[in-house]
Amino acid sequence: MPRSRYKAVVDALAADIRAGKLCPGTRLPTHRELSKREGVALVTASRIYAELEQMGLVSGETGRGTFVRETSLPLSHGIDQQDVATGMVDLNFNYPSLPGQAELLRTALRQLALSGDLESLLRYQPHGGRLHERACVARHLVQRGLAVEPTQVLLVNGAQHGLAVTLMALLRPGDVIAADALTYSGFKVLAEALHLEVVAVSAAGDCIDLCALERLCKSRPVRAVYTMPTMHNPLGSVMQLGERERLAAIARKHDLTIIEDAAYAYLVEDAPPPLAKLAPERTVYVSGFSKSVATGLRVGFVAAPPRLVANLERTIRATTWNTPGVLTAIVTAWLDDGTVAKLEVEKRQDARLRQALAARVLKGVRYVSHPSSYFLWLPLADEARADKIAMALMQEQISVSTAEPFCTSAHVPHAIRLALGSPDMKSLEAALKRVEWVVGLYS
Repeated sequence: MPRSRYKAVVDALAADIRAGKLCPGTRLPTHRELSKREGVALVTASRIYAELEQMGLVSGETGRGTFVRETSLPLSHGIDQQDVATGMVDLNFNYPSLPGQAELLRTALRQLALSGDLESLLRYQPHGGRLHERACVARHLVQRGLAVEPTQVLLVNGAQHGLAVTLMALLRPGDVIAADALTYSGFKVLAEALHLEVVAVSAAGDCIDLCALERLCKSRPVRAVYTMPTMHNPLGSVMQLGERERLAAIARKHDLTIIEDAAYAYLVEDAPPPLAKLAPERTVYVSGFSKSVATGLRVGFVAAPPRLVANLERTIRATTWNTPGVLTAIVTAWLDDGTVAKLEVEKRQDARLRQALAARVLKGVRYVSHPSSYFLWLPLADEARADKIAMALMQEQISVSTAEPFCTSAHVPHAIRLALGSPDMKSLEAALKRVEWVVGLYS
């Protein structure tokens, strides 16, 4: 059987791109021009470009056209690139660490070895964690402006697991969930794996466009809204009290579950009250200690309305049974003795120093940030292409993320995100100077 004309055109274009005959950034013919040139129907031309986009070879941009991607840059750049090559400065992922943290762990392990409770940590734990440890986290949440009962707190294997548990327990494949047009990349991965329909809502000022959210709720059966009101990732914005109250009112009106991601909330001093306080009957609050303490310490927590706790516990049981007892014992001891609070203060100070450094170095670059966040968002000029800049920086031994992993809308903006929390200050300064140079070169 002869191959279809459509498949032959796909293969020919793919071969030209991979061979370098069509260079990264090349604008391809419009759908209509391709249809005429190849003698195929307009709908077939659209199908050709759609398949090339699925292959990661081109990107379609609303109002601009279809462009050849930088294929040397991984398609999932910003999500899966955990292993940074030797000598590479990592501005892609945040794993902030402070001097002396390893010694804190040694001390904690010695103290744990001398405790009388050691044998119990070798056994299965309750799915949501031991009650005294849940109470410890509940006391910690009071400092975040959230008062909950210990029975409303569930311990999980990091905030990402807490988010997965929440989505799995409360939503079903095909359910509609609203989210910012730019949002946390890990949420996108989870939603795709669970076959949830994420509908992008544009931003208005420092938060999600609440008028647009209301219109969406009137036109679609939205089940939930995912949001980061305190230290948005990647934009670093903080939702003000008035917007939080209005979001809570919209959620009540349309019976939405609010999923509040607070992974970076510890970086904001004197933040407005959490959504979980303003709408406690419908908000699931998810956070952890990976950013405030250490990324390898995979302990997180979910605080939920009482009516949702049993379902969340069943999902923890199905996914991991329980959070390892040794880790929860270390974390809760650090919560009780003030170590976590001390580390959070020090990391806020560290983040401010890094932001100040970025402000000094990136004088010629427009960016969006918060003065105590660990990341910067760099919108690029109209003529600049994020994939080419990311690839050029990679050749300079600097790893960054493009906007693609964070984008939930059809239109992916040309921007890059810089994570500031991983390199030492000297390496960070040198890397930021190269970023300014490369961005200027391509703008």
